[in-house]
Amino acid sequence: MKHLSKKNRSTRSSRQAAVMSKAGNLRRYKRKTKGGISGRRSRVGRLRRDGRPIRLRRRFGRGRLTNGSSGGKTLLGGKPSPSMADSSLMETQSEDSLEKAVSPDSDAVTAINLPANRAAETASSEKMTAAAYEDGYREGYFEGGEAKLGRLIPQRMILPEVTVDDVIAAGFQAVSGSLYPLLSAGEVYGEIEQALQSGRPLSVVRLGDGEMLTLAHDTILPTEKVKQWGAFLPHSGVNIPDHSSREALAAAIRSANIVGIPQSRHPSFQGLLFPVLRHFGIDYRGLRLTTSTINYELSEEGYLGKLLKGRCILAIGNNAAELTKMLQQRGFETTSYISPVQGVKDIPRILELAQGKSFDLALVAAGIPAVILCTQIAEKYGKVAIDFGHLANQLIIGKAMLQPVQEV
Repeated sequence: MKHLSKKNRSTRSSRQAAVMSKAGNLRRYKRKTKGGISGRRSRVGRLRRDGRPIRLRRRFGRGRLTNGSSGGKTLLGGKPSPSMADSSLMETQSEDSLEKAVSPDSDAVTAINLPANRAAETASSEKMTAAAYEDGYREGYFEGGEAKLGRLIPQRMILPEVTVDDVIAAGFQAVSGSLYPLLSAGEVYGEIEQALQSGRPLSVVRLGDGEMLTLAHDTILPTEKVKQWGAFLPHSGVNIPDHSSREALAAAIRSANIVGIPQSRHPSFQGLLFPVLRHFGIDYRGLRLTTSTINYELSEEGYLGKLLKGRCILAIGNNAAELTKMLQQRGFETTSYISPVQGVKDIPRILELAQGKSFDLALVAAGIPAVILCTQIAEKYGKVAIDFGHLANQLIIGKAMLQPVQEV
């Protein structure tokens, strides 16, 4: 080890020097007493002085030192009584304080262990959350299925080895006659193709949770509940309460040629769809229904490229410029685009701009306003309009594929 210079030695703090001095004294003391103090540490320590046991008891954070006899002297609060203040006892007391002085700083140890402690706490919290979720899921699954079935079973009777799924499967046969067909992607493609070839108007719209919640507010649900469920509605183009837009949306559904609806029976999808249709007096059996994901299905099954080929396309929406550029790069014919669409209040302006455009097919990606725009473009201008939705974004970023036009 390299020796310290006098200059460096002189700069040591007085506390460091004191600690080293105490450590040296302790080592010398232990050598003289052949180990001196017992190495065992506990809340009740045992020392030995002149062959007699000395017990150390700590209660409520205070030290009590006694020689083991009933009349022995005591040390309270770490202060020795005069009768026991000899050198060996003082050395015994000094060991604990010296160990504290030469041990790592408690705050530093805490700081080092803090990330590990936090990680352990996070892991414990995550385990508790997972366990709570699992318990809640099991209870919800039970209450939504087996508990309902159990309430149908008469008193003092059981239904052994039959699950709620078995009952549903058996009962489904009784209601299968009420199944209602939806148009496939191939059938929707055929309808659009015929309309484009004959020059007749056609609108394809799609209903999701945004449209359902807009129709539901202040009709079958209070506005506050709809705001709670549909915090995203302003981003989709509607700020509720907006009764005029709600009525315009219902009118657009009545007049649309093909209506895409969700197949999910979730409370925010089919759970709202049929109640709102009943409220507005719209009979679903009078609508030509397909899935609300028909835009994606047309793309995935290769029909979209066939529809766009040889047609003049008008893109409408906030990403219409990017969509138009992408279509041009793929060799499709486009007219100019209309962008942006600033909610349902912007519909009159968009329709006025569209009136001056020459196009065969409008691709409208504008949230909830798209439903109204598509039906209005078809009715007013005799064109084909498709509610294009987020498929526009997927095509722009390359997550959805569109085959380029093949040169003849």
